[in-house]
Amino acid sequence: MKNQLSYLTIEQQPERRLKVRDLPTSERPVNRLREVGPKAISTTEVLACLLQTSDALHQAQELLVRFDGLVGLARASEVEIVQVSGIGPAQAARIKAALEFGHRLVTYVPEGRSQIRSPADAAQLMMAEMALLEQEHLRLILLDTKNYILSTPTVYVGSLNTSLIRTGELFRYGLKENCAALIVVHNHPSGDPTPSPEDVAVTHKIIQGGQLLDIEVLDHLIIGQGRFVSLKERGLGFS
Repeated sequence: MKNQLSYLTIEQQPERRLKVRDLPTSERPVNRLREVGPKAISTTEVLACLLQTSDALHQAQELLVRFDGLVGLARASEVEIVQVSGIGPAQAARIKAALEFGHRLVTYVPEGRSQIRSPADAAQLMMAEMALLEQEHLRLILLDTKNYILSTPTVYVGSLNTSLIRTGELFRYGLKENCAALIVVHNHPSGDPTPSPEDVAVTHKIIQGGQLLDIEVLDHLIIGQGRFVSLKERGLGFS
């Protein structure tokens, strides 16, 4: 009896995935990283270096597609990651550990309190964490008279609606820390930091509360994915 596989057309024959071991030694992800440096290789190759499986390149590509890039992968749980064929708990834990390591590096604050000198300083402090949140969070950066950070409490979680935000509740954190000024920060889970009319209305309401309590509202930042908007710089909500 003839082998039935010989009767299949090229299109019908099962696709053979390219394994890492099939690549020339110099083209394997780990060796390329060593040879040309991490900045010169693709995100897929970096992820393949973490996986360290024979099918690492295909699995890395599938992870990035399934979770819509690195941000989605950072949001994914280990349970979701192991649903990709061939990825086990050890590989999933390695991915989460690498992402957390990167997050800690970006958000590292040297010993001593940081001073905020510009909207970019405030955004850099909050962006790495808040850009990954799947819900809107409103946080405060509470500052002393020289703009050194006192604390960064989370005040609200959920859609920012002017009817839900109580100015007294928001400034309670500032009064507790005896702050001289504060910066309001919230994120847009969509990744687009463009201010909405609701954002402007919230800003105006908070500024009015600060004037009554003698706490200066320096800015309101909206965090997106890799971008931020300063409402103060745009003159939105600030007179």
